[in-house]
Formats: sequence, C-alpha cells, structure tokens
Amino acid sequence: MSKLAPSILFLISMFVSTTVWAGEADIVDVKITKQGADTYRFEVTLRHADTGWKHYADAFIIVGPSGKQLGKRVLFHPHVNEQSFTRSLSGVKIPTDIVTVTIRAHDSVHELGGEEIRVKLPDH
Repeated sequence: MSKLAPSILFLISMFVSTTVWAGEADIVDVKITKQGADTYRFEVTLRHADTGWKHYADAFIIVGPSGKQLGKRVLFHPHVNEQSFTRSLSGVKIPTDIVTVTIRAHDSVHELGGEEIRVKLPDH
C-alpha cells in the first residue's frame, strides 16, 4: 500500500460519514393559524444534522389524507449552526372537507423520511 492510500481512505470516510450519517430530517413541532375560510399559515420546526451544502434539510411538505401535496416550503440553504429551526409557510389552501394534514421533512440526501407530524386543522 502506498503512503498516500491511508490519507485517501481517510478523506473518503470523512466524506461518506458527513454525507450519509447526518440522517433524515425530522419535524419537531407544528403550529397552524387559520387565515381564511380555507387558508392556513404553518410554522414548522425541523431538526436535522445539516453538514453543509451536500446534506441539509431542504424542505417541508404539507400532505392531505389522500397523499396529495397541499403545500411546500423550500429551504434554500443549510442550517448547520441553527438546530432545531422554525420556518413558516402562509397562504396554504386546504379544501374544507380535509380535517387533518401530515407535515413531512425532506433532505437533500434521503429525500422524504424521518419523523413526521399529523395534525388536526384549527376550527374543525
């Protein structure tokens, strides 16, 4: 084995561990405010061991009971030193016959996964 091989193996292991071992993104908390007859504001708290641009929580998604996506907030940068963190999404239109929704987290490596939260909409 060359003298360079251990260094290369170390660098590869560091890349793999920081990219894969950050795990999936989790939804920690959700607060919902009714804005109109069928419109809501979601304040969503996420937690993820963001490691930088290659692996970070990049969105949360609001899903109805049938699995249809009702809203999505894209997160445009990593939050390495800000965990957990809360972001909001306003103006989410949800049909009046829907009583509960599920909030799911998305990250740049695992996509959907981690802890999700199912919540009842206010005033239902």
